[in-house]
Amino acid sequence: MTDGIGPQASQGRYLGMVVDGSMTRGAEIRLDGHTSVEDVRMGAFVTIQGEKHRFFGVVTDVGLASADAGLKHTPPGVQDPFIAQVVSGTVAYGSVKVMPTLTMPVVLGASEGPSPARTVPAHFSRSFLASEGDVEAVFGREDGRHFWIGNPLEMETKVCLDLGALVERSMGVFGKSGTGKTFLTRLLLVGVLQSDLASALVFDMHSEYGWQGRSQGGTFVKGLKQLFPSRVAVFSLDEESSRNRGLSPDEVVRIAYEDIEPEDIEVLQENLGLSQVATDAAHDLARHFGARSWLQEFSAMAGRDAVFDLANEMNVNPQALSALHTRLRRFHRYTFLGPKGREDSVRRILEHLDRGMHVVLEFGRYGNDLNAYILVANLLTRRIHERYVRRKEEAEGRAAAEPRPLVITIEEAHKFLSPSVAPQTIFGTIAREMRKYNVTLMVIDQRPGAIDSEVMSQIGTKLTCLLDNDRDIESVLGGAPGGRELRTVLSRLDSNREALVFGHAVPMPVVVRTREYGSSGSYDELSRPVGSAADGPGRRRSLEEELNDLF
Repeated sequence: MTDGIGPQASQGRYLGMVVDGSMTRGAEIRLDGHTSVEDVRMGAFVTIQGEKHRFFGVVTDVGLASADAGLKHTPPGVQDPFIAQVVSGTVAYGSVKVMPTLTMPVVLGASEGPSPARTVPAHFSRSFLASEGDVEAVFGREDGRHFWIGNPLEMETKVCLDLGALVERSMGVFGKSGTGKTFLTRLLLVGVLQSDLASALVFDMHSEYGWQGRSQGGTFVKGLKQLFPSRVAVFSLDEESSRNRGLSPDEVVRIAYEDIEPEDIEVLQENLGLSQVATDAAHDLARHFGARSWLQEFSAMAGRDAVFDLANEMNVNPQALSALHTRLRRFHRYTFLGPKGREDSVRRILEHLDRGMHVVLEFGRYGNDLNAYILVANLLTRRIHERYVRRKEEAEGRAAAEPRPLVITIEEAHKFLSPSVAPQTIFGTIAREMRKYNVTLMVIDQRPGAIDSEVMSQIGTKLTCLLDNDRDIESVLGGAPGGRELRTVLSRLDSNREALVFGHAVPMPVVVRTREYGSSGSYDELSRPVGSAADGPGRRRSLEEELNDLF
């Protein structure tokens, strides 16, 4: 656990005593007469000194109570300040509910550290607002493995994510539009880059993560390429768009028609408005024309009669085949598609990832075309995953030869991971594998309720901004300990820069106000590797290493 906090636990401001509670409902604390209920916010950290244990928890509800049930029907005349003072804190008092999640060592920094709470504090146990030392003991101190994601409500101490636990399983960033998902995702990606525990591949739908993005106010903010110029490569699906924005991508992605398989069309069935019969016809075409030439030959066919003749020859429904032909001809508008390219884009991406670099694929104008985004992200990920599987299996028994861990970031995740589509996409496979082949996902979505429940259950760490749809809230909190209490906390988040974080990367659920991103000071902090160890993750790279990567 964190060292150097102090020989003994420091106490925050006194709140009151425990008067009721259970493991499922949490502890109810009657506030002291000198503590105003207005000074305690949902999501605040609290410590409770029990008879044998010291508990650490979070406020899940704040309310008013009274010792006299008739008080609300016949309130006393509190115009007299003396009467108001007598009544307040005795007959009428404030009450908060705290979910005691951890038990803390009496001496902070002790070797045993915090552990999951398996009981509740005794009656009349004293409670306090948590001190900064308490928070640091629970969430760790910023270093090569712990990344500062934000601050607890009304506290300046840092809440850190365990980056090793974060990248071990898939993670999710959720929240309604305009609540800061993009900024939160940037911070997570910076943490992955700083730790050097994995490489990142970002399918950047709206060109927000590569060279620069926009804040909610419309001002430009630096992207990953500006913060880590020698460690991030920007690939572009739309070179013209990149040039128009004054950018020069490191690589331009080209995809050959022969790389597209019938499975890639199945993923697009709903978006293209195809029937199941029409989608199945893609497999018939692959058998008829050949797996590598079916799409180019079929989409090049001219005229309805030619398509109907082919349908009769193949013994498939003519109307379904005609609908498939019409939809697939839209692909001719994609300038990134063509005959076999001169450069294998997947190979170039893997070369960068193997060197410890991080790749952001910008979609340019195609970011507004969901079909293009789904097609490219699914196709490239499928091929990359195939190579990771092969390399992982070849490396069995030779750990040094294993592929470098990879985190793949996708936006509009429900389009890849809905119940009807997830079984067919490579993203559903990756989510269920739980890093079996060193690949995990970072899914970003404003409609988590549309994501398959099995996939949601495999997401290890969830960072959730404000949600107001019941289905979305249920999906995010499904299976989470204390889900009922967290539901109330989630619904009360501020719509700007506040998030509920829970799962493998934190020892307990926590509400944070995310750290700043956009000022010169924040750029200096974010681009500076955390930790000063000579070896291992988080060490500062030498100028020679930076130049070698750059050139």
